[in-house]
Amino acid sequence: MDLEELKEWMRERRIGDVSCLTPDMSGTARGKNMTPGLFLASLENKSLRIPELTYTISVHGDTIFNDHVQRTEQDLVLSPDLSTIHLAPWNTDATMAIICDAYTDQGAPFNLAPRQVLRNVIDLYQKKGWTPIVGPEVEFYLIARFNDVVLEPRAPDGASGLREFGQHVYSLDAIDEFDKLFEELYQFCDVQHIDLETLIHEDGPCQFEVNIRHGDAIKVADQLFLFKRLARQVAKRHGMFVTFMAKPYAEESGSSIHLHQSVVDTKTGKNIFSNPDGSDADIFRHFIGGLQAHLPAAMPLLAPYTNSYNRFEAFMSAPTNTHWGRENRTVGLRVPASGPDARRVENRISGADVNPYLAIAASLVCGYIGMAEKIEPRAEYIGEGYEDRERPLPSTLTDSIETFSKSDALKQYLGEAFVDTFAGLKRAEYEHRSSVLSPWDVRFLMVNV
Repeated sequence: MDLEELKEWMRERRIGDVSCLTPDMSGTARGKNMTPGLFLASLENKSLRIPELTYTISVHGDTIFNDHVQRTEQDLVLSPDLSTIHLAPWNTDATMAIICDAYTDQGAPFNLAPRQVLRNVIDLYQKKGWTPIVGPEVEFYLIARFNDVVLEPRAPDGASGLREFGQHVYSLDAIDEFDKLFEELYQFCDVQHIDLETLIHEDGPCQFEVNIRHGDAIKVADQLFLFKRLARQVAKRHGMFVTFMAKPYAEESGSSIHLHQSVVDTKTGKNIFSNPDGSDADIFRHFIGGLQAHLPAAMPLLAPYTNSYNRFEAFMSAPTNTHWGRENRTVGLRVPASGPDARRVENRISGADVNPYLAIAASLVCGYIGMAEKIEPRAEYIGEGYEDRERPLPSTLTDSIETFSKSDALKQYLGEAFVDTFAGLKRAEYEHRSSVLSPWDVRFLMVNV
């Protein structure tokens, strides 16, 4: 789409407002709203700017500074990606939204921006003549609205007026309790070019899962980024909240984003994980080997908060290791049954609370290292993965941060500035959380010690 086509697109839809979005480190949409005239002028003179500290904001709102991000708070140039234009259907005025990339004044990509981190990983693949393909499964809970943060969440009332209890996995009747919400969710996804394929009820009360159609890694990450924002807006319109928190209920299953990954030859479109005779290619094993070798170090990108580690619990549909197996949902790396053209690896480790750009980048870069260095995986795990007490995954956020910050491989491929900055953000978030009075403190310590 060129500038004249963009102007015509905006005129036809009578756009009254423009939202320029950029994902921060936690996956939250940051940016600016502006008039259509100012937006079009900014495209011509590159005057759309935002401070670089936008990419060092913690989930609780503080910013960090280090050797890579200075206290002078210099500006970056935001460059709208015209391929991401979409409408924000929940707004009263006709609002156009667009995802932007960040550049320095010299025109260099800003390598701390999560979208650029993923693009840098994809560039590694492209230099080899490969294209990574990603298909995500996204889990989330609908919860009743609340304004007291000390209270535990509860399921909202459905159309019948009843609150859901127990497990209703794969129940269609349980989905129908929120039919109007999901109807609008699908409508809004269609408006925003989010390719939802399936919807199911998961294990927990009002826990659901949607699948986004597999495709180009950047486009899929964009859709995940937009879906989270859209789902929150739709839920509020129906008098409830949606949470992508990894473990909102202590006694219920957590929520994940399972990442199905394959790699195709860029020229031919053929899946390189399969040999011509349909058998597993060596490079397929090496991809798995790379995941096993480096995912433990990349854990802050797949489990970014203290709560994230509560999800990794045996017999709760969450992996506790990096074993791999065919049609085995008890291991971290599952190989689904498929034909040769659809051969793929499902990474079941990442939580629903991730920044989608960074989680996809982490998984793809680990697989890339495996292919580039021909890392052999451990033998396929046969049986129930929870029975193996080995835990190659870090068990706490603090352990995870330390392993991540010392990984030479991740520094090499993701950039030392990014690794240092992200580790600094996670340390700041952990320290802030540790300083806040928790419901556990109130319940068990306030009047008992």
